[in-house]
Order: sequence, then structure tokens, then C-alpha cells
Amino acid sequence: MSEFKALTDAVIKGDIQTAVAETQSALDAGSNVQDILDQGLIAAMDQVGEKFSTGQMFVPQMLRSAKTMQECMKLIKALFQEGQLSTKGKVVIGTVRQDLHDIGKNLVAMMMEGAGFSITDLGVDVSPKDFTQKAQEVGADIVAMSALLSTTMPAMREFASEIKADSYAPDAGSAVIAAKKLLGIT
Repeated sequence: MSEFKALTDAVIKGDIQTAVAETQSALDAGSNVQDILDQGLIAAMDQVGEKFSTGQMFVPQMLRSAKTMQECMKLIKALFQEGQLSTKGKVVIGTVRQDLHDIGKNLVAMMMEGAGFSITDLGVDVSPKDFTQKAQEVGADIVAMSALLSTTMPAMREFASEIKADSYAPDAGSAVIAAKKLLGIT
């Protein structure tokens, strides 16, 4: 059993007050900050992603868990020196040009951040040139592109195959799993 089980459980439940209190308690007890992140917060979001992917959790619950994790991160981010916070990989994410939908992109970004990835969010209506420039600038491991026009949804999987994308994910939980698989992370 993890020493951060109460924290993990609170994040999964979306109980901000308890999760923040557990994070502060762990800090006060002298726990390693990276351990709080990895074994408490990221472990919780890994479970959230799995539950979401299997239909055991729905968007509102997932959003609440992600918000809970973000509130806990506010306590620990300040304790990391620049570059000290370990990351599973750098992700540049955005919604493709001529598409202004961002709910799905935002869900993926939150879940990826919760899983330990460093996120650079380019927003919506992003040109291929902007994706390329930012990916090169930050040394991105993954470029995640979102498109949600109702006319393109049925063809997205086929389109991903046609453009030889390394992966396609139909939802946020699956996106995290795919990103980990692409980078060889278990």
C-alpha cells in the first residue's frame, strides 16, 4: 500500500479539500516532492485515465479529478527548481486549423499533464507551421492534434492512418495510454 493512498483516493474522488490537505501533510512530514507527484498525484490520474477509458468514470468526474490534481500541484510546483520537475515527455497540443473546438483538446491536455507530461497548449485554429515551429522550439516528444468537426469525426481514425500518424486516440484516457506507449513508458 502506498504511503500516499489517502492522497491518491482523494484525487480520484475529486475531493479537492482532502487532497490539498493530504499534499500539505506529506510536505510537512518531509516526504520527497517527486514521490508525492509520482506516487500520489500521477498514480491517481493514471487510475482516472484507466477508469475513463473503460467507461467507469465520465467527463465531469474526470474533470473534477484533474482540477483536484491541479490544486495539489500549486503546492508542490514552487518547490521544484527550474528543470528539476521530472517529466514523462514534452507534448505540444492544439486544435487544427479551421477548427475552434477545444473541449476534447483541453481534456487530453489535463489528462496528459496529470499523467506527468509537460504540456504546451497552442489553443485552437493552429496552423501546421505553428505546430512545427513550437514542437522544434520546445523539443517536443509528441505533437497532439485535435479535430472535432462533426463532418470529420467518423473519418478521424482513417485520416490518422492516411497521414501515417504514429497514433490515434478517440478519448482523453486513450490518448494518455497511446502517448505512454509511443514513448515506451509503462
